[in-house]
Amino acid sequence: MSAATSDTRSDPLYTPSQRARRDATVWTLVQGILAPIQFLVCAVSLILVLRYLLTGDGYFAATVSILIKTALLYTIMVTGAIWEKVVFGQYLFAPAFFWEDVVSFVVIALHTVYLYGLLTQSIAPQQLMLITLAAYVTYFVNATQFLLKLRRARLDTATPRGHPA
Repeated sequence: MSAATSDTRSDPLYTPSQRARRDATVWTLVQGILAPIQFLVCAVSLILVLRYLLTGDGYFAATVSILIKTALLYTIMVTGAIWEKVVFGQYLFAPAFFWEDVVSFVVIALHTVYLYGLLTQSIAPQQLMLITLAAYVTYFVNATQFLLKLRRARLDTATPRGHPA
């Protein structure tokens, strides 16, 4: 059996030229700053949303936190699309991040439904908060996807191809 067929690891996440573009673009730093901020805002907002759902108190604070989270989400999605264009040559759904982008769109859709319901007052506050919980659960799944990709990218650089992990 050749080394190529015995290696069960998938191809590296980035080609050498993609890695060079990733490391050279300011958008990598932008994503690296925005992602933990968004995560922190989401964690605080989750607490506020749960507080409202459990006690009926704090609707305004929960709403403000959701709006901040949503603004960060839209910002990170736009800057992430630019990053993907620089690194992979297409704005979204590059093969290396296809499923992360799919789940990101579910997260965006849920946040957008929330905004629509809030602005049109067509969805009751309790249901708005439940939509937010669904959005946040999906967001945490998406964040996990990205953390696993980050881990994979680090392992790719730490372990030369053809050598056991």
